[in-house]
Amino acid sequence: MELKEKLLANDYSICTSSGYVSCERGIKPVIGPMREDLYFFKGQSAADKIIGKASAMLLTLSGVKDVYALTISKAGQEIFERYNIPYKYDRLVDYVINREGNGMCPMEMTVKDISDLKEAFEALNRKLQQLSK
Repeated sequence: MELKEKLLANDYSICTSSGYVSCERGIKPVIGPMREDLYFFKGQSAADKIIGKASAMLLTLSGVKDVYALTISKAGQEIFERYNIPYKYDRLVDYVINREGNGMCPMEMTVKDISDLKEAFEALNRKLQQLSK
């Protein structure tokens, strides 16, 4: 079963060629395992429902081999192109919207003006900690 089909058939938010799957929302399924092993996604193919700049930067930092997204933001697409990560997608959007549907996702906003991958990782971790309080 291809990763795309596995993603859709099981309603996962992400699945990878190593067998990693998650149903968590947002960037948690990407940043979570990276907190234990920064290069958790190294050499893996990944399929994700929504990839914005934040997820793209995390997956790139972690060494992902290639990516499929149901939906990708233009900024996420630019990251994969800059780092020569092969990617495919079904739908391209200007940016990932927040859960209220009235603006940009806070994670995408957090990395909007960041270009360094490790700086993005640190900023996203800080943002998640702020939001969980």
